Amino acid sequence: MKTFPSGCLGAATAVALLILGCDHIWASASRQPAEGNPGWFAFDPQPDPFAADCPLDLRFLNEKFAGEHGFIGARDGQFVHTGNGQPVRFWAVNGPPRELTGDALRQCARLLAKRGVNLVRVHGGLFDKDGELDPAAVRHALEIVAAMKAEGIYTHFSIYFPLWFTPRPDHPWLRGYDGRQHPFAALLFNPEFQEKYRSWWRALLTTPAPKNGKALIDEPAVFGVEMQNEDSFFFWTFAENNLPDAQWRLLEKRFGDWLVKKYGSLDAAFARWNGPKVKRDAPAEGRVGFRPLWNIFNEKSARDQDTATFLLEVQTQFYADTYAFLRRLGFKGVIAASNWMTASPDVLGPLEKLSYTVGDFLDRHGYFNCNQKGEEAEWSLRVGHTYSDRSALRFDAEDAAKPKQFVNPVMDPHYAGKPSMISETTFSRPNRYRSEAPLYYAVYGAVQGSDALVQFALDGARWTVKPNYWMQPWTLMSPAMMGQFPAAALIFRRGLVTPGRVLAQVRLNKTDLARLQGTPLPQDAALDELRLRDLPDGTALAPGRRIDPLIHFAGRTAVEFTDGPGATVVSDLRPFIDLARQTVTSTTGELKLDYAHGVLTVNAARAQGVSGNLRAAGTTELKDLVITSDLDLGHIIAVSLDDQPLATSGRILLQVMSEEQASGFATEPVSPTVKRIVNIGHDPWQVKELKGTVRLKRADATRLKVTALDFNGYPAGVVSTAQHIELRPTTLYYLIASNSQSRN
Repeated sequence: MKTFPSGCLGAATAVALLILGCDHIWASASRQPAEGNPGWFAFDPQPDPFAADCPLDLRFLNEKFAGEHGFIGARDGQFVHTGNGQPVRFWAVNGPPRELTGDALRQCARLLAKRGVNLVRVHGGLFDKDGELDPAAVRHALEIVAAMKAEGIYTHFSIYFPLWFTPRPDHPWLRGYDGRQHPFAALLFNPEFQEKYRSWWRALLTTPAPKNGKALIDEPAVFGVEMQNEDSFFFWTFAENNLPDAQWRLLEKRFGDWLVKKYGSLDAAFARWNGPKVKRDAPAEGRVGFRPLWNIFNEKSARDQDTATFLLEVQTQFYADTYAFLRRLGFKGVIAASNWMTASPDVLGPLEKLSYTVGDFLDRHGYFNCNQKGEEAEWSLRVGHTYSDRSALRFDAEDAAKPKQFVNPVMDPHYAGKPSMISETTFSRPNRYRSEAPLYYAVYGAVQGSDALVQFALDGARWTVKPNYWMQPWTLMSPAMMGQFPAAALIFRRGLVTPGRVLAQVRLNKTDLARLQGTPLPQDAALDELRLRDLPDGTALAPGRRIDPLIHFAGRTAVEFTDGPGATVVSDLRPFIDLARQTVTSTTGELKLDYAHGVLTVNAARAQGVSGNLRAAGTTELKDLVITSDLDLGHIIAVSLDDQPLATSGRILLQVMSEEQASGFATEPVSPTVKRIVNIGHDPWQVKELKGTVRLKRADATRLKVTALDFNGYPAGVVSTAQHIELRPTTLYYLIASNSQSRN
């Protein structure tokens, strides 16, 4: 695998994605018995019969079929059903496993709908090793859409990623490659490549389906399309060694022509810059080279400003032209440009976001990683790899020996009044705190008004520890992840946690951005706890100052791009952020994060619970619940199943989780904060035994029956009444209901 600069690939850009979805787990495989592990139990659900009377089945959240209420559109900063104008949020996964077909694919769709999923992101190329169309991939895409549609699940297509393509040395329309390089950035400016790329979209969207002859372009079950995955002029891969001479010449000539149009001649441009030339400058041939990104965003010279302006225009033009092409083709769903980070979140980040605004919504990627290091650690788990356990609820740095670091993928500014999606995200394994993720995403996604959360990745559709050797850091079919989807999906999709107030209004002047003046609200940029003390408290923000990143845990933020004056208005954050006590409270009062102890409290009318270090939390008294547990890592949440307040709801889901690990998983210490894997483990999953008590404060609590549910959500015996619930060591789900409403 090619080596990239630190942080370049991220979790989802590993070579593994070339073959994402190959699912061998449907073949009957013998499961190894769980080894003795005191205090843990095996999580090994039987095949789900999907019985109609299952008490825990969220299929009802979805439409009868995807597209029942028309295509998905973008309106007033939200996704909407265009048929009735109703807003919709998407709790989604990257998947399904690519080799699933027929009944296995339909079963996978049913499982996802039951767990609360209403969107899949189909992430894979439609071309062979030479970039020519693969008709079989198109046929399979049609099958996926049909299977998901039947369960009320929409499909979002991502069909191009530079790491899926390695042009051979004699390639006819991508000249100059050596058979080892990926075509980073080339799609943005190479017209022959763009023509071929558009042929892939044309084939996907206009090929008639075998059964009904309907093309995807007329299928409202297709949510949207993504122009390209993870590539940009503004990321580290835009570098001299990643583009061959033939491709550089195309872009350099275009830059030269742009400068001649602006200044009248290249001599005039060089005079205006009043600085040294770069080695690839060839003014006699009309070509002008590019300085490295580091120099551009640090030195910000006149040349650098022109370079940034040119690259922004070229990148934006590609997205605008592609958008227009898709609309001319007749596509009616929503369209996104890309989803990538930049070499400088402060300076280049807002340029990247600005280029995306030609689309209908903005997309991004973000992972919560665990300091994993070792051979091919970017995409696998192996004996000898090292890692650190890392809590998001405490803002642990990836290296847990370092100060707290205030950055997380849930931080979600909204740009240009458009909907926001995060199309790849997860907490990576084997971090023991991975179980924080589902509730964390759900409640803070809701507070910030996020519109779609797409978890990575459904590489297997059974509860298997190692469905594929190349995707293990992100496996979703685990008790800590998919096992917690029901309550999390209900919270996010139904808005059981109320969006916060807009606490920051940022207006960024486009010319200032091209002059590399940056943004006070950079996405993906971290501050540690020492720098956090230097942030301003009041509403005035001096030039060059940063907005406290904890703002995202209190309420919403909005960024506009303008031709007029730039301005930043920040509410007084002191009522919500207490740096001395290390707490953040949402503007609604429904969420409180104690990041000193790693405890998140949810106290909304329809969703209440506590997540994190329950032992440190002690007895937690909420509006309608009292929770006590001695777990130092646990998650206990009650959510309304009938959309009524918990104070009056007739059907409540109580969901409980601790932490997971593979059977036989073993480590040895490297340092106080770093562990080395000595056994990666095997099936089945193990979950740390659950313990604690929950009490409903309702006057009718003694008349509410509490039924334990098995791993698939079916009744496993009456536990008690809601006046006092002693949590069972091995029960993840409970239905709290009156006798008349104990079944669907």
